[in-house]
Amino acid sequence: MSMRMDLTVSLKQRAARSALVASAIALLVAGCSTTVTRTGGAPGRGSAGTSSASSAPRPVSKPKYGQSATVQRGQTLYRIASDNGIIVSDLAAWNGLAPPYTIYPGQSLKLYPPGGARPAAGPGGTTIATGRPATPSSSTAPAPVVAPIKSDIKWRWPADGQVVGRFVNGDAANQGVDIAGNGGDAVRASADGVVVYSGAGLVGYGELIIVKHSEAWLSAYGHNRKRLVNEGQNVKGGQQIAEMGRSGASRDMLHFEIRYNGKPVDPQSYLPAR
Repeated sequence: MSMRMDLTVSLKQRAARSALVASAIALLVAGCSTTVTRTGGAPGRGSAGTSSASSAPRPVSKPKYGQSATVQRGQTLYRIASDNGIIVSDLAAWNGLAPPYTIYPGQSLKLYPPGGARPAAGPGGTTIATGRPATPSSSTAPAPVVAPIKSDIKWRWPADGQVVGRFVNGDAANQGVDIAGNGGDAVRASADGVVVYSGAGLVGYGELIIVKHSEAWLSAYGHNRKRLVNEGQNVKGGQQIAEMGRSGASRDMLHFEIRYNGKPVDPQSYLPAR
């Protein structure tokens, strides 16, 4: 008789605990579902049949007027933009960069819109001069690149072959010239400078060398078979720095670029006639 009573009490206790746990779960679920907020899309529905919806605010760039960032090895435009609280498309537009946003070590990027001065804002946050919102828009198209009128660099041809691909302003696929040749042909520095990059880390360029000639001027040599210089090495104009190849290309050739303040310009505007 005593065993039966003990068993009955045990079963009642278990049932009570189960009911308590079930009630707690029900209350927890109810508490979580009373207000449902979604970002965009259809609004969520609460336990009372009501709904609330909110859309996430559009990210806004925070220009750093008068400041610039020097590209370090391994950095991308996305990383620099993120580190400085700037939308990547804004940073690209401010520096005249087109997709795929190729940047080089040693390149200086402005962290503010062209003009360098904070725009004066009128009522409602509009720019007094234009009537447009004072905050830069991520849809701003990159400004066209205009070739500098004068260069103090004494440029020379980096290879002897025929030009088979020409520069097209604003075209990300044609930011330099392609010079045909055979595997192993000499690739030479186009002017005196220091090697700031020697590697194969930039997609689409294969084995690449970048030479810095001044604070404003860079030259790039892509698709090499073999690189003959290291980063930090000083080179002279006409010195062989690589062997021509087809790394990252469909044929043996040199892809050659000249950049002014990071922006590609037409190399044939600066190379001597031949």
